[in-house]
Amino acid sequence: MNRPGKIVCVGRNYAAHAKELGNDVPDKPLLFLKPPSAVIADGDTIILPPDSNQVEHEAEIGIVIGKRLRNVSESEAIAGIAGITCVNDVTARDLQKADGQWTRAKGFDTFCPMGPRVVPLPAKYGDIEVMARVNGKERQHAKASEMVFGLVYLVSYISRIMTLEPGDLIATGTPDGVGPLAPGDTVEIEVSGVGVLKNPVR
Repeated sequence: MNRPGKIVCVGRNYAAHAKELGNDVPDKPLLFLKPPSAVIADGDTIILPPDSNQVEHEAEIGIVIGKRLRNVSESEAIAGIAGITCVNDVTARDLQKADGQWTRAKGFDTFCPMGPRVVPLPAKYGDIEVMARVNGKERQHAKASEMVFGLVYLVSYISRIMTLEPGDLIATGTPDGVGPLAPGDTVEIEVSGVGVLKNPVR
């Protein structure tokens, strides 16, 4: 898998997830970055860092950019999307709370599993479902239509802030149900039409 040049992530993009962490839904998309060095592929191992006692999974629909996008409309954004994939925005929740900003909490090596493949954005993209399972038990499940800010809107919005380049990844936010990962766990992220991203944890 090619490593993206940049990973733009969206926080609190499902109202129920914002609520479960005690946060308000933002008026505009809340953006942050993960380093490309965090990316691992399907089957690779998520390594729990000694700095954190509370590492959690976050199942997300990933958008892979197909062509250079700068200040584009939503219709232009659709034409610039290479496809969608599964993303796990792994987060050290205790460090996120301690730091007040999210770079350390979300930036560790292995904290951005993505894959197993990229498929074209379906016409009815509001129907895309995203799920997380840990050791076979479902923890998260939602549809893209439940997002505060929709998939294509996000691409257009981000393009008005920073130029999106081919291969860049947008992680579009996680639904409620986030929870802890422990050594020996296996976490699966499934996006309808894409397949299952499966990673062991140690």
